[in-house]
Amino acid sequence: MTQTTMTDLTLADIGWGDHFSDQLDPGEALLQPARVTEVQRDRLRAMSDTGLHLLIPSEHAGSYAVGDWVLSDGTHALRRLEPTGLLTRKAAGHVSYTQRIAANVDTLGIVTSCNADFNAARIERYLTLAAAAGCTPLIILTKPDLVVEAEDFLRQAAEIAPDVQARLVNSKDPDSVAALHPWCGAGQTIALLGSSGVGKTTLRNALTGERAATQDIREDDAKGRHTTTHRSLVRTGLGGWLIDTPGMRELQLADMQEGIEEVFDDLVALANQCKFRNCGHEAEPGCAVRAAIEDGALDPARLERWRKLEAEDARNSESIARQRARNKAFGKMVKGAKKAKAGRRGGR
Repeated sequence: MTQTTMTDLTLADIGWGDHFSDQLDPGEALLQPARVTEVQRDRLRAMSDTGLHLLIPSEHAGSYAVGDWVLSDGTHALRRLEPTGLLTRKAAGHVSYTQRIAANVDTLGIVTSCNADFNAARIERYLTLAAAAGCTPLIILTKPDLVVEAEDFLRQAAEIAPDVQARLVNSKDPDSVAALHPWCGAGQTIALLGSSGVGKTTLRNALTGERAATQDIREDDAKGRHTTTHRSLVRTGLGGWLIDTPGMRELQLADMQEGIEEVFDDLVALANQCKFRNCGHEAEPGCAVRAAIEDGALDPARLERWRKLEAEDARNSESIARQRARNKAFGKMVKGAKKAKAGRRGGR
């Protein structure tokens, strides 16, 4: 996108609304609202109604996410505004902190291809992510032209999430891509999330008119290589905004109990009918969950996926809470040491 195009945009075109303007203090009237388009190691790329900017963050760059709104003096990002919603995950590896993925997303496009990549457990993870962030989930089934029964994948998606809209999209066919236009209009932000090789970059090109490089998937396991290497916010051909993300090898959940309960609301409702409040849904008498499985109304695999996400979220949330407590205690210790040192100097 060129500087000339950027200066034609209003803040509303970029996604600004009352939620953000209501956060402004009287003393911030001269600051420029800008939306983060890319998070670099020590800089933020951002856009406003005056053009593109390269800003110095007031916090560690990792404290920001693509899609965030910040207040700027033209050189620095002075304050990050609270988002309408935030996509997060537990950071990959053996670390205990939450990583911000994208902010102020209206629609989460859960991209999976019509091949071995299609996985119910992974889709439920993404649905949980969307529910926790308060954005609308949309299942996008790519590469339908490469299979004989593409409609079968649409049926499977409906079984996983009956209330979530799903679309079969051939990213190389403009008429097929048009099925996504309702979520890509002016002022709207859609984020694409999915494994490597499912066609996110091809889909991005189709929606934005860009020519970002793509790579083929491996034939032996239907997996792909990373094409997108960083998150970025780009404009769609319909005037909306698209956040493309690198394929994720690991999506660990943390602090998402409410999201899990929303995605598995059928199991939550059954569990509330169990005779015992602490029912483990194994062999307890009066277990409504086991009764549903025995009647054929509930797939036992769905119960196991629910248990797995519940356990993972509890474990990761506890780990992150302990790390936060340690960091807080360390901060108090450092502050106390500085205060004591200043007191000794004053007494000389």
